[in-house]
Amino acid sequence: MPLIVLWDIDHTLIDNGGVSKEIYAAAFTSLAGRSPTEAAQTEGRTDRLIMREMFLRNHLPEPDWATVQAALAGAGAERLSDLRRRGTALLGVREALKAAAARADWVSSVLTGNIAANARVKLSAFGLDELLDLPVGAYGADAVQRPELVAVARERVQRHHGLPTDAPVVLVGDTPRDVEAALSADAGIIAVATGVHSQTELAAAGAHTVLPDLSDTANLLRLVESFASH
Repeated sequence: MPLIVLWDIDHTLIDNGGVSKEIYAAAFTSLAGRSPTEAAQTEGRTDRLIMREMFLRNHLPEPDWATVQAALAGAGAERLSDLRRRGTALLGVREALKAAAARADWVSSVLTGNIAANARVKLSAFGLDELLDLPVGAYGADAVQRPELVAVARERVQRHHGLPTDAPVVLVGDTPRDVEAALSADAGIIAVATGVHSQTELAAAGAHTVLPDLSDTANLLRLVESFASH
């Protein structure tokens, strides 16, 4: 049965080694002419929301989104080598993505708060971009709030691949915002405690399936496949 699998990126597929917050700081500085007073608050927020909150906390007017997005893309492109040097693909991720990509009846893409350009930079730093159907993913430029991204990905998958409108969707992510996005959009959720949130916290957020990491490929695929009949 067709299945749409949408992976979060930061702390689900990769550890960015702190480069993400440097990207936001650099983009802010290029637009504001000074450094932010504190680091970006991320944890599952979209880039649109992260940058909006940075300008609000710094008591500055928010530039138009096209300008902000260009600054983010520029800052991300400049840090590809930093990502390769300081970051890493997380345990079991490459094997999991290869296995999902091999399933002819699955569409495996991303649902991420990153803008598309920076999502590709982060994935390509570790050779993961070719294992995902990135054109049909949902990104941080597509909405302010993460739950809205599920509908964006559904529509893109249906338009590009002709899947039925009721094809089940499962998200894989590491934050309560990933859980919220799935539950609010009638999607499945596999939460993974590879970020700052514990298995207990993710279960309390409403995730019925919580894993310590993505190292057990066979078990992960069984869990993902179980959503195909939902």
